[in-house]
Amino acid sequence: MTNSIVAFIKKNAVACIAFSAAVITCFFVPPDKEYLDYFDLKTLSCLFCVLAVVCALKNISFFYILAKKAVEVFKNAKLCVLALVYITFIGSMLIANDMALLTFLPLGYFVLSTTGMEKYMAFTFIMQNIAANLGGMLTPFGNPQNLYLYTAFNIPTGEFMAIMAPPFIVSVALITLCCVLFVKAEPLAVEEDEVHLPPARTALYITLFALSIAIVFRGIPYVVGLALIPAVLLFADRKALKMVDYPLLLTFVFFFIFSGNMARIDATKELFSFLLGKNTLVVSTLSCQFISNVPSAILLSNFTDNYADLLVGVNIGGVGTLIASLASLITFREYTKHNPGKAGYYIKMFSAFNFGFLAVLEGFMMI
Repeated sequence: MTNSIVAFIKKNAVACIAFSAAVITCFFVPPDKEYLDYFDLKTLSCLFCVLAVVCALKNISFFYILAKKAVEVFKNAKLCVLALVYITFIGSMLIANDMALLTFLPLGYFVLSTTGMEKYMAFTFIMQNIAANLGGMLTPFGNPQNLYLYTAFNIPTGEFMAIMAPPFIVSVALITLCCVLFVKAEPLAVEEDEVHLPPARTALYITLFALSIAIVFRGIPYVVGLALIPAVLLFADRKALKMVDYPLLLTFVFFFIFSGNMARIDATKELFSFLLGKNTLVVSTLSCQFISNVPSAILLSNFTDNYADLLVGVNIGGVGTLIASLASLITFREYTKHNPGKAGYYIKMFSAFNFGFLAVLEGFMMI
């Protein structure tokens, strides 16, 4: 029993921290009717719908087949690693950063381990991780914090993408440069296997995914998706509903409570308002390094109207420390699972590349 609890806490550390933070603030602001105003139901609904459909697509190997076909086109390690990283980059824009990593990191492991290129494993995982965190910045649903800020501030889609385009372009250039410089063009071949998509289910899930995206972009009321998507998956793929990252959803719930309570504490409100008034970009970026980007977005949104700098800060702030993004913990867990005893080596390399990216992006945005 004790081992199960410890394992759960390790796997869902951020959710447990968020729960603890919410409980502590409840002593300062006792629960009342104002708590009901803390929760952004649209953000929670959109996130649930996207995650559920992505799980269904993953269960029919949709993303695996898509990625594998792309990788098979390339014949050497440099181009193959670039393909893996770009697929993760693009995937994060469509299915969110954490789901992109859960989908494409296993492919990276498969390709490198079956072609004898394990020496590039840590580098590839780190680049996939950076690509997931920075690739997702361009779209409202690419990162969980994007979805929240996009909804909370009611940001027009065109303006959202215009804000994020400059750091996105710089990120693409940096990631490409690193892959070109640090991976040699060594020949390789990928094992062949027979995996086919079921036509009917594929069409159904793609339709549901399109519905989810339409909800994110405010084309369809979120209550429609919240009613329809779980109902369809209940019959088509119940496993997908069980696979949804519910701890991530609970993390949002707990941080809604935490940030809502913090905003009602006068001393805290004055402090954050003062700091964000000085430099929203720097404060939001630094905040991510200590409490991760999702909770930073939720918390700091209560103290500033400068959503442009806040949006950029909590996105580029996703690179840096291992806890700056939930996605980074997913990558670390996946790497150490396949490479036990190499955690220290991975963290050193991870820190070098991540802080390098953070310094360049922060400097670029402050010019």
